[in-house]
Amino acid sequence: MAPPPSAAALTQPLDVVTERLPWRQTFISLKVPNFRIFAAGHFIAVIALWMQRIAQDWMVLELSGSVTAVGITVALQFAPSLFLGPWGGMIADRFTKRKIIILSQSVAAVLAAALATLSLTGVVQVWQVYVIAFLLGLVTVIDQPARQVFVNELVGPKYLRNAISVNSTTFQLGGLLGPAAAGFLLSAVGAGWAFAANAVACTFTVCMLLLLRKDQLHISPPTPRTKGMLKEGFRYAVSKPTIFWPWLMAGFIAVFALSLPVLLAAFADDVFHVGASGYGLLNALVACGALAGAIASTRRRQLRLRSAVVAAGLFGLMLALSSLAPSFAWFGAAMVVAGFWSLMFLTTSNQLVQTSSNMAIRGRVMSLYLVVLIGGQAIGGPMMGWLAEHIGPQIAILIAGGVPALAALTIGVVLARKGELSVRVDLKNRRRLVRIVQRAA
Repeated sequence: MAPPPSAAALTQPLDVVTERLPWRQTFISLKVPNFRIFAAGHFIAVIALWMQRIAQDWMVLELSGSVTAVGITVALQFAPSLFLGPWGGMIADRFTKRKIIILSQSVAAVLAAALATLSLTGVVQVWQVYVIAFLLGLVTVIDQPARQVFVNELVGPKYLRNAISVNSTTFQLGGLLGPAAAGFLLSAVGAGWAFAANAVACTFTVCMLLLLRKDQLHISPPTPRTKGMLKEGFRYAVSKPTIFWPWLMAGFIAVFALSLPVLLAAFADDVFHVGASGYGLLNALVACGALAGAIASTRRRQLRLRSAVVAAGLFGLMLALSSLAPSFAWFGAAMVVAGFWSLMFLTTSNQLVQTSSNMAIRGRVMSLYLVVLIGGQAIGGPMMGWLAEHIGPQIAILIAGGVPALAALTIGVVLARKGELSVRVDLKNRRRLVRIVQRAA
C-alpha cells in the first residue's frame, strides 16, 4: 500500500505550467481536429439545452403557479444521477465512450421531440413534464461520465486541462445565448419551439460524433468487469485529497447553490416582476460571468486545491450578498460576479478530479463526483423552491450562498492546518495583496 500523502502536500500545486500561454493559445486544445468537431456539436447542443431548461422551468411555473413545482422538476431530472450515477461510471469504464454518447443523445432527441409535440399541440400537463424530466435524468446517468472521460480520448493527456476549460467556456457561452433565445421564444411563440430546437441539436450532436476520425482517438482499453468495481472507485476517490475535498465542497455547492435557476424564477416572478424575458436575462447574466470565469481558468498556471475552496467560498458569498440587492440592476450585477466564481470552482474541481485519477478508473471516479454535483441538485431543487415560496426568495438565496461559504471557510481552515499554511498580507504588492503561503518549518 502506498504511504499516505504528507500533510504539507495536501494543498500543493498538482500541475504547474512554467510559462503563461500566449493569448492566441488560450484554446490550444482546439488545434486537435477531432476536438474541434466535438466542440462544434457540443456548442450547438448546449445552446439548445439551455433553451429547453429555461423553457421547461418557466412552463412548469405557468402551468402550476408554484416555485416548488419547478424544484420538483429539477429534482426528477437529477435524482437518477443521485441513485444510479456510480453505475453510469462503471458503464463508461467498460464500454466505448463515443457509442455511449451517440446512444444517449439519440434518446434525448426523442424525448425533446415528445415534449415539443405536447407543448405545441396545447395538451401538455405538469405530470408529463415530470415524466420526461425523469427520463432525461436517466439519460444523463450514462451520458455525463462518458462525456467527461471522452474529452481525454479526444485530446490526450497533453491538452486535457485546456480542453476541460474549453468545454466549460463552450457550456457557459451556450448558457449566455440559450437563456436569451429562450426568453425571446417564450415571449414570442411559446416553449414548444425551444424543445423542438433541442431535438434538432441532439441529432446534430450525433452527426458530429459520427464524423470523428476513430484512428485519431486516444482510446484506452475497456476495463474488464470485476467484483467490487464500485467499491474500488469509492475507496480510490476517498484516499486522494485532490479528489475527496473537491467532492465534499461540490456537495455543499450542489445542494444549496446550483439550484440557482429555481431561485431566479422566484426573483423574476415575485420580486422584480420582469416575466419570462427577465428570467432569461438573469440566467444569461449568470452565464456571462461564468463565461469570463471559464476563459480565466484557461489562463491559470497552477492547479491548486486551495483555489477550488476559495472560488467556492466567493461564489457562496456573492449569492448571500445578492439577497441585499435593492434593484434588478444590482441583483443582475451580483449574478455576473457569482457566475464567475461558480465557474472557477467547477473547472478547478473538475480538473483536479480528472487529472488525479488514472484512466482505468476515471469513469467511476467522475461518476461519483457527478453523483454529488448533479444528484445534489435533486435534493436542492425542491428544497430551495420550497424555501423561496414559504420564507421568501431573499432569505432563500441568503441560505443558498451562506451555507457553501461557511463550508468553504471550514474546509479552508482544515486544509490550512494540515498543510501548515498561513495568510500573508503584502501592502507593497498591489497585484497580490493577500497570499496563502507555506509556513516556515
